[in-house]
Amino acid sequence: MPEAVIVSIARSPIGRAMKGSLKGMRPDDLAAQMVRAALDKVPALDPTDINDLILGCGLPGGEQGFNMGRNVAVQLGYDFIPGTTITRYCSSSLQTTRMALHAIKAGEGDVFISAGVETVSRFAAGNSDSLPDTQNPLYADAQTRTEKLAQGGQGWVDPRQEGLVPDTYIAMGQTAENVAQITGITREEQDRWAVRSQNRAE
Repeated sequence: MPEAVIVSIARSPIGRAMKGSLKGMRPDDLAAQMVRAALDKVPALDPTDINDLILGCGLPGGEQGFNMGRNVAVQLGYDFIPGTTITRYCSSSLQTTRMALHAIKAGEGDVFISAGVETVSRFAAGNSDSLPDTQNPLYADAQTRTEKLAQGGQGWVDPRQEGLVPDTYIAMGQTAENVAQITGITREEQDRWAVRSQNRAE
């Protein structure tokens, strides 16, 4: 079975939504810039050997809509790369690496670009989750439970234990609060972990 390895990486600076030097940059332009930076570190690579560009985006819509993976490939001059875009919210770009690994292990190809982008500053031009009347009414009761939980005073209980559907629209912040409550992870422990992660990155 083939081994899968990461041979090059590139990333943009972390920005703040609606602020900073990146706020005016389109997400597809930003992604293309980072993919180009990663590929420039591997000059021996023949671009025609690239099997696919897999791009993760948590909220594909507006400027982040359509098949942004394909758009980025064409923008880079690689019209021969099909390109695909996937969403798994906060794990979208991580999922692209997982998919590339699986494809290599399965013998479907040797070279894949794993990328991800999210440009919240550009949501004024539209994002898929802000459109009115798009959420399924099936989850209305679940959303009400989440709203009450966010107000405090009660702990999270898995609704499936009572035969109820979970809130599939729950915000990531509330999910983190629920996980912290269930596992007993304290804010201090989270801060220590964050510092450790930052130190490792540096």
